[in-house]
Amino acid sequence: MSIVAGTPEFKRTNRALFFGGFSCFALLYCVQPLMPLLSQEFALTPAQSSLSLSIATGALAISLVLSSIISDRMGRKPLMVTALAIAALMTLVSAFSHSYPQLLLARAALGFALGGMPAVAMAYLAEEIEPQSLGLSMGLYVSGSAFGGMLGRLMTSVLSDHMSWRVATLAIGAAGVFAALEFWRSLPPSRNFRPGSGGMAALKQGALQHFRDDGLPWLFALAFILVGCFISLYSYISYRLLAAPFSLSQSVVGGISVLYLIGIFSSVYAGKLADRLGRRSVLWVMLTVMLAGLLLTLVNSLPFILIGMALFTFGFFASHSVASSWVGRRARAPKALASALYLFSYYLGSSVIGWLCGYVWSHGGWPGVVALLGSLLGAGLMIALRLRTLMPLSAPPVALSAAA
Repeated sequence: MSIVAGTPEFKRTNRALFFGGFSCFALLYCVQPLMPLLSQEFALTPAQSSLSLSIATGALAISLVLSSIISDRMGRKPLMVTALAIAALMTLVSAFSHSYPQLLLARAALGFALGGMPAVAMAYLAEEIEPQSLGLSMGLYVSGSAFGGMLGRLMTSVLSDHMSWRVATLAIGAAGVFAALEFWRSLPPSRNFRPGSGGMAALKQGALQHFRDDGLPWLFALAFILVGCFISLYSYISYRLLAAPFSLSQSVVGGISVLYLIGIFSSVYAGKLADRLGRRSVLWVMLTVMLAGLLLTLVNSLPFILIGMALFTFGFFASHSVASSWVGRRARAPKALASALYLFSYYLGSSVIGWLCGYVWSHGGWPGVVALLGSLLGAGLMIALRLRTLMPLSAPPVALSAAA
């Protein structure tokens, strides 16, 4: 029996997944505004400093696929609670790092632990929420991610400006502990989950099935592009705005993260719009908004940069909400693996594109970064237009099982 919109279970589920999305984004990306400070303290280049984020997202990408197998056996909620708790603990540990390699080790452990959250959350929603409300629920989960990304950046920026990056990291870790407790308390147990007994053979069979689908591989590629561009924009805009001619303070640059609030709105708005008009009619429009916002950041004016980042943020969270819910609707069993493959591409894009942009920034400055990200978004727009012609499945996705 599915969870229906308007019921107490629906409200509890959305509350829990909001906290889960908040914690995941806050813990994972809290180092993003600290990259210039890490460059100073540990004498790092921008590309080296970006490893503090890239190593976590890379470890998460690897862990996602393994977590899908584990969740098919032990269940959704236990794995998600464990992931959030360990990630919060690793954030607290990273604040006491005495060297950059120690910090990277803690961040890698954090990323690996968080692999048990995003894909499993998508699978949980696809299993438990009625199809007519899945877009809304996925949008609320993504809005929690947006809020976590905003508050994580804002807290670390302000606290590091007035105290230190270590105090800032401790504060984010403590918030993660609270979010994990709220998630555990609020999330209803799975009612439609059926344990599977598959292992690597089922993983291979399921992956082959998903990659044979006419739409899923394109959605995986789009995930790689989306988050890689988004994380790179927010990572390297800090270097630009801290330097002349803007010369903003760390707190002010971190304050730009309030633009994440736009993502909280756009993810829910796009989810509802996709439920009504169809995902193929919404996705390409949101990618166009992202590209327009990116180009505006080339103007050497702070108001234009902020408007551009606002448009870019709106388009990103809306696109991610639509694409991720599309995976949940389209994927056949094993659903958790389909979600894991989408998010594997998602976080791999964050790691690879974010690291690559460090080198582009060093040699080409902001115009070079925009040229790279613009080319990637152009490819993403072509994918979205291709998905407009995607034929719907001949039959609804079957119930979850370990074997495809």
